[in-house]
Amino acid sequence: MSNLLEGRAEINETRIFIKCDKREGIEAAINAIKRHRLLLEKYILQRPEFKVALEPIEVENDSPLVVQRMAEAANIAGVGPMAAVAGVLADLGAEAAIKEGAKTVMVENGGEISIIGDYTFNVQIKAGKSPISGKIGLKVTPKDMPLGIATSSGTSGHALSFGIADAVTVVADNAGLADAAATAICNAVKGETSEEAIGSGLEVAQRILCIRGAIIILGEHVGIWGRLPQIILFENKF
Repeated sequence: MSNLLEGRAEINETRIFIKCDKREGIEAAINAIKRHRLLLEKYILQRPEFKVALEPIEVENDSPLVVQRMAEAANIAGVGPMAAVAGVLADLGAEAAIKEGAKTVMVENGGEISIIGDYTFNVQIKAGKSPISGKIGLKVTPKDMPLGIATSSGTSGHALSFGIADAVTVVADNAGLADAAATAICNAVKGETSEEAIGSGLEVAQRILCIRGAIIILGEHVGIWGRLPQIILFENKF
């Protein structure tokens, strides 16, 4: 297959990067993310508690699709719905590209990734100040797809976290669930030692239904659980 086309967009604080085999697919993905993000903002004006909830919250049957997806992922992971927002928007963008006729698409929304298609992607894992940051990643092949990858950190970034992990990367069937699960697992990475903290996170990972696997990075330590794509090494971190 020839190299994929690339596209980028910024929507307020949302940073989107897309790889796709059709230019129309990139445009469809960006437009879908803009549309669903606007619907979410309007919903939050009506229900401000949706934005600040730290636990699952029920939503109306006629609520926007983005809201329903976020609430569903949050319910499975046991966190507030905003923990799934970036992943769900990535999923909706990827789905829009496929509906437009694209065969392969990768949508990254602030580090949360949704992939559909028949192309192989190498995904690096950033882990703050950990010496492992950028040195390991996942090789995602067509047999792994559709796939969602999300990373949460207790030591870097702006997302709220109650844990101390440099990175928790979760793999699931979609990015929305991966996003919510990464938050839940990252919150649980606590303990007097790195081994204890990672163990606590892995215990939570095993209890979350529907996710495929997780990688926890804390300093020089790594914990791995589940059915992950092939783990690969990168020579240079960035």
